[in-house]
Amino acid sequence: MTTLHIIDDDEAIRDALSWLFQSRNVPARCWPSAEAFLESCTPQTAGCLLLDVRMEGMGGLELFDRLQDLGCRMPVIFLTGHADVPMAVAALKKGARDFVEKPFNDNELVDRVIEALAFDAGQREREAGQAGISARLATLTHRERQVMELVVAGRLNKVIADELGISMRTVEVHRAHVFEKMRVKTAVELARLLAASGEAAAGTTR
Repeated sequence: MTTLHIIDDDEAIRDALSWLFQSRNVPARCWPSAEAFLESCTPQTAGCLLLDVRMEGMGGLELFDRLQDLGCRMPVIFLTGHADVPMAVAALKKGARDFVEKPFNDNELVDRVIEALAFDAGQREREAGQAGISARLATLTHRERQVMELVVAGRLNKVIADELGISMRTVEVHRAHVFEKMRVKTAVELARLLAASGEAAAGTTR
């Protein structure tokens, strides 16, 4: 499980939240200010943010804006004792995952955080998979890409050879190279792999 980052300028709140989540086996790290977290955060930082809205110095909403500018897309759950509807609506419209008012129910808060951590982990896994497919596609030659598209379209080797003006033997060689580079054994596997990554499939050209 990835890490929950708790950002609150109230030490007592940080300690209470840290105890709560560690007692539920949720790894948690506390930060005393938005500035302290921002110094160590990168777009690759994984997990979930439990973020107080009102803090000394940079507030939670401002930190949220800064993180979005940096390309950090960790799910953010705002925690506040001063919530109002416009604030909640604005935060959610910008992409915040949730908005929780104090006092909160411990079990409900833990459940929401666990869901957010699972969402982040799943999202990063999907992105890594798509990046892997894109990397494999980048190893194909232009001709191999042409053959691949026609294979995925269900064309037989003879038809592919006619369409591209090459011999069937050449098609077979390119087809074998495509399968090897894309790490698949059949045209069906290849089609499924490309379908799983719309971006990668869209990157193919004739």
